[in-house]
This record gives sequence, C-alpha cells and structure tokens, in this order.
Amino acid sequence: MQKPLSREELLQPENMILLYAKGAFPMADDDGSVNWYMPEIRTIIPLDNFNIPKSLKKYKEKSDFTFGFSTNQLEVIKQCANRDETWISNELIAAYKNLIKMGHLHSVEVYQNQKLVGGLYGVTYKGAFFGESMFSLVSQASKTALIELIKRLNERDFVLLDVQYQTDHLQMFGSIEIPFFDFNDYLIESYRRDVTFI
Repeated sequence: MQKPLSREELLQPENMILLYAKGAFPMADDDGSVNWYMPEIRTIIPLDNFNIPKSLKKYKEKSDFTFGFSTNQLEVIKQCANRDETWISNELIAAYKNLIKMGHLHSVEVYQNQKLVGGLYGVTYKGAFFGESMFSLVSQASKTALIELIKRLNERDFVLLDVQYQTDHLQMFGSIEIPFFDFNDYLIESYRRDVTFI
C-alpha cells in the first residue's frame, strides 16, 4: 500500500498541480498548517454567461486604472495575505513561488499612478483558472481586475473560472453554485483545451 504524501510533499509544485486538476485547493489553518479542500458544492463564474454591472463598467471606463497580467504575481499574493485573518500562510506563499516558476500561477494587477492598488491571482491548468484571492487598496480596484480576468479568459478560450465559494461580491458577476459532479464536467472539458494565460 502506497504511503500517503506528507504535507510538505503535497506542496511540491507537481503534486499541487495534480491536486488542482482534480478539483482541490489549499488553505492554511490558524496554526499555519496547509490542508486541501474539495467541497461538494462549487462556485463558478460561467464564462459564457457572466454579468458585468453597468455602473461598474462605467466606473472602469472613467477611472485612471491601468492593468497588467502576471507582471507582479508575488506582490499580489502578499497583498492578498496582508489582512487580519488570512488563509495564505508563508508556507503557502513559498509553494506559490514554485507554481509561478512553472508558469501555472497568474495574476491581474491594477495600477493607479504606477502604484499597485488592486489585483487577483489564481492557478491555471489547461483551460481552467482556479481563482484564489483578490485585494483592493482603493475603491473598485479588485472588481475591475475581475472584469479584466473574465475578458482575458474568454479571449484565450478558457472553459472554467472557479471561484470556490459564493459571495455577494461574486454574485454581482453572475457566479453560480453547482454540485461537484457538474464541476468535474467543466474540469474534463477544460483539459481538452491547449490554451495559455500569457
């Protein structure tokens, strides 16, 4: 019988990608230990049936925001972790660095006056983008990052935008909850696509 992988082994980049590909995602507990989760109900933003609030669209068009794609992933991750309660531990950040090197972790950055003021990041595998976290230092920055993400994923022919859990913030964009059985169908279809984020 094969010995189960240790926590450290599970955070090796090759194993992390295998776990993501099966529909799992990592989160650190209060003590910093990283565990993997695979909820029976999953939340996605359908890339063929999303919603962009009109007021937000107008705000974005009038704003002085500029956007980048995977130009500063590590800083986006650190900003997402910079809050009173976070599931993004130092151990997880170290593991994310390896995914960046392998080309599997990407971000959308929002800049204002050349300063990073918002963004989001996630892990990609084939045609799936597994959204992890977002942050905003100024009003609406993270929401405009999500607009740019959806646009990017559609341009690159992605199939799945996984956002893990439902929130009011995500519902604005048309996020829906689906059983894991249906989520798995999205995974299968995603892996038929040979696409890239960058």
